Amino acid sequence: MTIHQCLNLLTYAVLLVSAVCLLILSLVLFVECIAALFPTNLQIHGHNWQDKKATVLIPAHNEETLIYSTLSDIKSQLTTQHQLVVIADNCTDKTAEIARGVGATVIERDDPIHLGKGYALDYGLRFIEPDPPDIVLFFDADCKVEPGAIEKLIQYAIATQHPVQATYLIEKSSNPSPKESVSVFAFKVKNLVRLRASASLGLPCLLTGTGMAFPWSVIRSADLASGYIVEDMKLGLDLSIAGYPPIFCPEANVTSPLPQQTQAAKSQRTRWEHGHLKTLLTYVPMLMEASVKQRRLDLFFSALDLSIPPLSLLIMMWLSLMTVSLLFAALTALWLPAVCLATAGWFLLSAILIAWMKFGRNDLPLLQLLIIPVYIFWKIPLYLKFLIQPQSLWIRTQRDSVKISDS
Repeated sequence: MTIHQCLNLLTYAVLLVSAVCLLILSLVLFVECIAALFPTNLQIHGHNWQDKKATVLIPAHNEETLIYSTLSDIKSQLTTQHQLVVIADNCTDKTAEIARGVGATVIERDDPIHLGKGYALDYGLRFIEPDPPDIVLFFDADCKVEPGAIEKLIQYAIATQHPVQATYLIEKSSNPSPKESVSVFAFKVKNLVRLRASASLGLPCLLTGTGMAFPWSVIRSADLASGYIVEDMKLGLDLSIAGYPPIFCPEANVTSPLPQQTQAAKSQRTRWEHGHLKTLLTYVPMLMEASVKQRRLDLFFSALDLSIPPLSLLIMMWLSLMTVSLLFAALTALWLPAVCLATAGWFLLSAILIAWMKFGRNDLPLLQLLIIPVYIFWKIPLYLKFLIQPQSLWIRTQRDSVKISDS
């Protein structure tokens, strides 16, 4: 065999393995988008949630612009059995003062070395540990908690004794750009469509950042004190491996505003997607190993779900591999990688269209689908940066300067 033939064989093997892997990922995404069309299996009714002791923990770092609105939404849904605790984390503004004015219990943490939401939540849990509640809920300080969300989260947590994740979505501005509309749609695919699929299939879901509820017996054993940049995703996977897989509560709705400042949006997106990729590389092998050791198929399917990269990156990978495979096939007449990738492309396109038709038409008009290639091009530097200098430190997203106070 000549060197040229060896190189062709090696290239063929690499392309074929890559194509098969991408085909599997695209198929998993397609199945999830189909499954999301069906009703969720779990329905909870009749639990006396008002009588259960519950504590809402809200970590807040310089959140004076939005925290009043968030606390007002939450406080209106609480009963006398419920406690609202704000962790003013390394704050230099009026966050603590505003929170006290709303009637929340405020604890202040001053630790410039250990930064990140995980450390703040750990501080809050240690504060309530002497008199623990039945259920602990986590919300971000900048989110909008829709009426009835806390009731549903507590009911699900009581009934299942598992972590519970609300529907957490990004809210568009009043005059969104096409790029913003695509971003909102991609976020909805990740946080609604795929989580609905998990619920329909009876599988664990990921924790997505805010709107979470935990039985005290579950959360007290978790290790939250870290600066991990996507601490929510890490927490959910750690609990799944420990035997407490999170479940999805589609009836509880929480939203957050999409940053309007370009740099703030870029910073937030970098933290989310670098954290996602880091977690993918770290936890997929861990989940596979745990699924074998514990003989649990749910962990295997969680690993498959986690293996799907952000949608933009998945499309980039497909386009790159398809281009190379077609060039290789034209030169060598070896078409199998290209055929596998064409099939993967069909699954990928079908998944996106199914998700858009059922869940995304209000957020993304049909003509704005054409902006997706521009959106993908915009994100190329973000993924290149992950290869060269991945973000590893937690950085708070800069808030838009729209003041909401108790005045």
